[in-house]
Amino acid sequence: MTEMTNTIELATELTVAWLGNTNTRATTSDVLAFLQAMHDTLTKLETPDAATPEPADETQDYTPAVSVRKSLASPDYIISMIDGKPYRTLRRHLTGHGLTPDEYRQRYGLKADYPMVAPTYSESRRAMAKTIGLGRKPRATTKA
Repeated sequence: MTEMTNTIELATELTVAWLGNTNTRATTSDVLAFLQAMHDTLTKLETPDAATPEPADETQDYTPAVSVRKSLASPDYIISMIDGKPYRTLRRHLTGHGLTPDEYRQRYGLKADYPMVAPTYSESRRAMAKTIGLGRKPRATTKA
């Protein structure tokens, strides 16, 4: 009985605090609905099942923001299937969402050769590397 009383008292205190806010404009029915919602929430929190978080659904189906064809339509950027925004390279964007390139490909059913870097960006990086001499074997020094 004391647990029920404590739940009612807590729900009442939360409702009073909500009404004490000067920005709250509520009708009588709003107050009753809020009080009931607070009581239900506190009751759920008291049950032992609520204390353990539910495991995330690993089989969740993700809807891509754009189609695969549209994501690769421009040579200047790749459009992310997560948010539909263009990026020259997706690696940092994916890291911000806690994904690896392989996880991203698997999430959206992409082929293993789906690019993570836009073609023009890749070409410009390649040209820069060639100009500074990356990838060449060092010349043999000739002794005279």
